[in-house]
Amino acid sequence: MRLLVHSLRAGCITAIVLIVSLGTSLAWAADLKEIQSRGELRHLGIRYANFVTGEGDGFDVDLVRGFAREIGVRYTLVYTDFYTVLRDLLGHDVVNRGGTVTLEGDYPIRGDMIATGFTVLPWREQVVLYSEPTFPSQVLLVAPAASTYAPIKGSPDLALDIAETRGLIGSHSLLVMERTCLDPANYDLKGKGLDLRAYTRSTNLNEMVPALLNGEAEFTLLDVPDAILDLQKWAGKIKVLGPISPEQKLAAAFPKTSPELRDAFNRYLHRVRTDGTYDALVAKYYTGVRHYFPEFFESQN
Repeated sequence: MRLLVHSLRAGCITAIVLIVSLGTSLAWAADLKEIQSRGELRHLGIRYANFVTGEGDGFDVDLVRGFAREIGVRYTLVYTDFYTVLRDLLGHDVVNRGGTVTLEGDYPIRGDMIATGFTVLPWREQVVLYSEPTFPSQVLLVAPAASTYAPIKGSPDLALDIAETRGLIGSHSLLVMERTCLDPANYDLKGKGLDLRAYTRSTNLNEMVPALLNGEAEFTLLDVPDAILDLQKWAGKIKVLGPISPEQKLAAAFPKTSPELRDAFNRYLHRVRTDGTYDALVAKYYTGVRHYFPEFFESQN
């Protein structure tokens, strides 16, 4: 009898621990009402290209801070990186094998949404809900200014321009960063016999141009928001040769279990586009970007 009572007590304690653990997990993986009840919105951000500057501001930081005010909660910025950001959102590693995505492992959920110049990619759409587009982008081929290769002339046919730009790579070395928007697999550059040199010293895309100028490869990839800033920072030292991808969209990302939070963010986007807040953020952080994507910004208005 004493053994039976002991076993029952142990079973009850185990059940209580499981219930508490499950409750904690659910509290952290929250939709709109749970976040409003908690009183805090956790924004997963990566220091990258003025979307998240690392100094407490940035295009996406200001945008999401305004969203937190909109839904009546305090704002918290949680820094992460491109390798772990989806794990921090979903509590699982996201493994992409040739376009087939699986969720593996169990990890703490550190944030409620991603907003960090996050590219909309088909494989990511399998595991997250995207908001309406927040910003345009495109991946470009970049070389040192001293390179003997000249930028393509360009034409009305973007597909031809992309093909011509890809042709410049040939047997030359290309600096890339896997599992980011500059992953060569996203643009059918893997398995083509190219000299791909993965940058692995960090997950900071801001280090790509310094590595290029240090002679670690002959070319590299940059997306337009980053290229705009780098062309200013490294004026006269780098040049854009041409496009590698069609125009892309950047957006905020949410767990599939948070549709109400995503919908509330979309409503907020509509409001700030109407009242001029969005245009002010674009002008503050990305001077000149409208020149690259006039149709996108006209559509936002």
